[in-house]
Amino acid sequence: MKYFWKNLFCVSKNDVQKRSPTTRNTSNGFSWHTCRHNESAANIKDFTSLPVHIQDFLYHRHCRHFPMLLDVPDKCGGADGSAEVFLLLVIKSSPENYVRREVLRKTWASERLHKGVWIRRIFISGVAQAGYEKKRLNKLLELEHREHNDILQWDFKDSFFNLTLKQILFLEWMERNCPQAHFLLNGDDDVFANTGNMVEYLQSQEDNNVTKHLFVGHVISNVGPIRHTGSKYYVPVQVHESESYPPYCGGGGFLLSGYTAQVIYKMSKSITILPIDDVYMGICLAKAGLAPFSHMGVKTAGLYIPSSKLDAHDPCYYREVLLVHRFLPHELYLMWQGIHDPTLKFPGETFVSRVKYQFCGL
Repeated sequence: MKYFWKNLFCVSKNDVQKRSPTTRNTSNGFSWHTCRHNESAANIKDFTSLPVHIQDFLYHRHCRHFPMLLDVPDKCGGADGSAEVFLLLVIKSSPENYVRREVLRKTWASERLHKGVWIRRIFISGVAQAGYEKKRLNKLLELEHREHNDILQWDFKDSFFNLTLKQILFLEWMERNCPQAHFLLNGDDDVFANTGNMVEYLQSQEDNNVTKHLFVGHVISNVGPIRHTGSKYYVPVQVHESESYPPYCGGGGFLLSGYTAQVIYKMSKSITILPIDDVYMGICLAKAGLAPFSHMGVKTAGLYIPSSKLDAHDPCYYREVLLVHRFLPHELYLMWQGIHDPTLKFPGETFVSRVKYQFCGL
């Protein structure tokens, strides 16, 4: 079977043409073409000493346009109707994470009207790596999409080093299909997100003006690339020469305005892709002269519990937060049910307002 990108694990054109009407090979900004690897990358100093996945990244770093396999062009009610979407949940998910997606659909990512405004949901994904497993997982996403109408999938290898590509392709889709959405939650599929609290926080912002900059989460600053080859986040000088990164929000989850999303996409067109997606967003913000801001309710490094004698998953600790990373699917389901239990007691000050930690039962 002939493939159109070497080493990018793309499905064949014939396979996509045989797909059901729920999938599509769009001509609206995407087309079947050859994205050949950049031969000159091999001339980079010490290229052959780099890990294979980094060599592959450098060969294909310039590739930004891939066919859509699954699309939801009407998710926001069309471009003209997208102003009705107050909070769009943009959830990064890999094809194999079926259980996570199903739990999120039943919990914090449920599409609903909250406090008079609409919350909508989209999962964004690439394709599994290769072979029969790839075919099965693509079929799985197709079946999910047929039932829930909530998946965007592009024909590129879904991997950690392609997360930035996933973000850019989504922002391109948003510009075309959902340009007037007020706010976005950009997050992973293993976070606990209190989306009701997010709506109320966003509604509290001055004038609730979608044309203003907003980018909030857990800000990370005064750090630079990890040069240790054994790290998942290893970035050699051949990929990023500078020893520092601009401030950025941890990629587990952050909130941004529709305006800021459009600015990031505009900046991305002239910024070389960096494989660490949250850092890349920070670079785009910095180029636009904008900055990320911290919110104490976003805990992408987890929620600090001061004693091992306390239950770290007691719902009373989580009722007032915005987002906490990381959760297993069953933990997410239980936590969502727990924070909505009308009998749940939360004595003392709330998480957001208190200066000192005061926990349930203390």
